[in-house]
Amino acid sequence: MDDLFKTEPAPPLAEALRPRTIGDVIGQSHLLGPGKPLNLVFKSGKPHSMILWGPPGVGKTTLARLTAHAFDCEFIALSAVLSGVKDIRAAIEQAEQYLARGKHTILFIDEIHRFNKAQQDALLPFVESGLVTLIGATTENPSFEVNSALLSRSQVYVLKALSDAEMRQLLQRARERVLQHLTFEEVAVDTLVGYADGDARRFLNLLEQTKTSADTAGLTHITADFVENALTLNARRFDKGGDNFYDQISALHKSVRGSHPDAALYWLCRMLDGGADAKYLARRIVRMAWEDIGLADPRALQIANDAATTYERLGSPEGELALGQAVIYLAIAAKSNAGYNAFNAAMAFVRKDKSREVPVHLRNAPTKLMKELGYGHAYRYAHDEPHAYAAGETYLPEGMPEPGWYQPVPRGVESKIAEKLAFLRGLDDEAGAA
Repeated sequence: MDDLFKTEPAPPLAEALRPRTIGDVIGQSHLLGPGKPLNLVFKSGKPHSMILWGPPGVGKTTLARLTAHAFDCEFIALSAVLSGVKDIRAAIEQAEQYLARGKHTILFIDEIHRFNKAQQDALLPFVESGLVTLIGATTENPSFEVNSALLSRSQVYVLKALSDAEMRQLLQRARERVLQHLTFEEVAVDTLVGYADGDARRFLNLLEQTKTSADTAGLTHITADFVENALTLNARRFDKGGDNFYDQISALHKSVRGSHPDAALYWLCRMLDGGADAKYLARRIVRMAWEDIGLADPRALQIANDAATTYERLGSPEGELALGQAVIYLAIAAKSNAGYNAFNAAMAFVRKDKSREVPVHLRNAPTKLMKELGYGHAYRYAHDEPHAYAAGETYLPEGMPEPGWYQPVPRGVESKIAEKLAFLRGLDDEAGAA
């Protein structure tokens, strides 16, 4: 009778959607597609030791489990964070028992880079003898984190973060199996994909949070605003007090930006006379130089920094003169917010965008493995090129268009910068036409 009152809890979304076969895996087509390395391994019928290297949430553990299933092997999993040599010995004993029953063992070590040298060395005899097939998962470069002896006995496979299209495939699968009652505004999908940053596990957790919040609110249509509100954590406001104090800071900053030296001096002196912390004002002055003048007059940046250093050395009241001189210079300097705007635009883009891969030709290649993977291949050393410029070369991630964030103004030094950039773009055009 008790069974009548028992209900099975719904599995987490990530578990409900866990692939059951290699064909169910979303992503890693460069390894699992027809004719690709892991696809050929599965067709061969013979597993080999491997290191799966990639960012979190891309399927390393899932691939290891599917490998054991595909080859009808026993599966033993250890976490390098929680396990030691004693656990390795216990796993080996278990593998020997499986072998006595005619079953081979795949030993999976999650975060294998966390094992020290002694722990990694303890695995070697059993990998060499074939008692176990080792599959290690790591988010760190195995060239640096895995013993060379163990590395030489394993094939390294590089896993990639899921693309936006693959994340949308994952969403479609979730909607077919679990989220049938929900519809998603396109911008809401973009928001969820952006938050997930190529991490399938994080994406599924976000979807589960969204589902829970929507069910609680009685909603079936998910908008971007709902996602932003449902997933916002630790949103805080800080009130540092003194509206009048910050109004005066604002007046000082805007007087400098407006090129009015007398007004800038007035507000600076008002604040000093009122007991404002001169060190705080010095920091604000340095900020003004970077925000409103930038590369239009690089001397302003140096003068602002020198004034702050001078105040540190002399203190009050002698050091206050340096701050006064600095705000005068900043007020009369050529103005540009091109660098400020470019930085903000770049930061806004990066916060919402996925983590794009560094192009292979720009990657560092200090180890043999990295060279074999093509890192640094075909890189052009700018100093060896005409004008010390590799015309036509690209330095942005693959598929990312030129954003054009930095647009120098026709004032001060930036007018010369604009001329140089135009010249370099001309070289690029010539290289593209050649």
